[in-house]
Amino acid sequence: MIQASNVTLRIGKKALFEDVNIKFTEGNCYGLIGANGAGKSTFLKILSGALETTNGEVIITPGQRLSVLEQDHFKYDSYNVMDVVIMGNARLFEIMKEKDAIYAKEDFTDEDGIRASELEAEFAEMDGWDAETNAAMLLNGLGIATELHYSTMSDLDGNEKVKVLLAKALFGNPDILLLDEPTNHLDLDAIAWLEDFLIDFENTVIVVSHDRYFLNKVCTHIADIDYGKIQLYAGNYDFWYESSQLLIKQMKEANKKKEEKIKELQEFISRFSANASKSKQATSRKKALEKIELDEIKPSSRKYPYIDFRPDREIGNEVLFVEGVSKTVNGEKVLDNISFNVGHDDKIAFVGSNELAKTTLFKILVGELEPDEGTVKWGVTTSQAYFPKDNTEEFDNDLTIVDWLTGYSPVKDVTYVRGFLGRMLFAGEDGVKKVRVLSGGEKVRCLLSKMMISGANCLILDEPTNHLDMESITALNNGLIKFKGVELFSCHDHQFVQTTANRIMEILPDGSLVDKITTYDEYLASDEMARKRTIYTAKKEEDEN
Repeated sequence: MIQASNVTLRIGKKALFEDVNIKFTEGNCYGLIGANGAGKSTFLKILSGALETTNGEVIITPGQRLSVLEQDHFKYDSYNVMDVVIMGNARLFEIMKEKDAIYAKEDFTDEDGIRASELEAEFAEMDGWDAETNAAMLLNGLGIATELHYSTMSDLDGNEKVKVLLAKALFGNPDILLLDEPTNHLDLDAIAWLEDFLIDFENTVIVVSHDRYFLNKVCTHIADIDYGKIQLYAGNYDFWYESSQLLIKQMKEANKKKEEKIKELQEFISRFSANASKSKQATSRKKALEKIELDEIKPSSRKYPYIDFRPDREIGNEVLFVEGVSKTVNGEKVLDNISFNVGHDDKIAFVGSNELAKTTLFKILVGELEPDEGTVKWGVTTSQAYFPKDNTEEFDNDLTIVDWLTGYSPVKDVTYVRGFLGRMLFAGEDGVKKVRVLSGGEKVRCLLSKMMISGANCLILDEPTNHLDMESITALNNGLIKFKGVELFSCHDHQFVQTTANRIMEILPDGSLVDKITTYDEYLASDEMARKRTIYTAKKEEDEN
């Protein structure tokens, strides 16, 4: 059990949290939600002890071990992967290192023997003999190949490091598990594995995530941060949303009835207060009127952008023809003889564990890269807008937001441009902020403004939900569902893919393509997908042997 008791945190004069009281108990998974800036990550730091409160305290059941998903991907670059995972149980790792140091001594003493015996007993009690096996199971489940388990962390790419740090947090069955955005940079297979792990996990989990499907799948409770308070709801994310909306509706209806009663009492008092025969009744109604209090309905701190992609031109029947495209990047063949045609009603989700393959394909489609082989041809009625996964170059300048977006606008009127920015929550003085200093979420909203203002009828989006809060993801999801054009996109948000795509293309690890006209859930359940993966896995094992 972990509990926040009267927790207050002030940053300057602002109270981020005020007298928060909440208890997280064993056997439950709590989704911590709230708008950007509400303090989700900060609250996890308070619970972990990494951040001191202004007032109040965090209480943990004595003897329980707390584990945290770390965010510094370079912290363990000098260690090997297996050691990093086992570090998740710090005491077990200390015992292993102390044992190794004692056994490595040339002048092994009686005292060393006694100490080694004590350590061996504690080591066995902590299931130390199975530590490497358990760590390997976590790594394999998250998609880290066995041959990498004893590699140095610095040899891994960014996504692999994320998975190792997640395995470290999960290792050793911690009593309390704090996870801040655990699905970021995970492929869909790894996310599915993590969902199953957390569903079966019997201790306490507190997780921050913008993935609605993930929260629905794993959470037993939702802890909603709004205006410095945390309200606890039983159930998953969808249940929280329905419950919170119902609560507001009920409060509004109750206030409406109270207002009608107030009006009725006021009219009676006004008519009969001077009437001697009715004065007693008027006095009674005055007292009743004083007792009526309207429920305070605070507006939520959540803000939803308005995302509406409107193509300037209707798209024709000939959209996109991709024929025999192959591409090798850094010695790896990421695309191998890929061919497909796109129709005018297609909304295609590109899935698969190879992130580089999807990004490379998108860059080829928009002309940023040339294929080694094959051709790409867009129809004459098409116009494209591209959302890149890496937007660093786009914002490497000293322009203000208004000037930056004006450069892409067909209409150079400032009022016109500010209208698009306003939809994306850039109001007033925000327009003169330099794009170089924007946060990750602000840059994404700028890029979406650029796509809206373009009037394109074909949208190519490479992981557009990265850095967005739940409200912006919901708005983008709805905007793409309504869009009357073609969409080609990749995204790790399960609900986003399921509700948007009507066609799924998976780029397999060998660079080949599986193309199915279906929903995402149907595709995941299809025998075809399972068969393709089985064939590929068997072929890979055969090649390795």
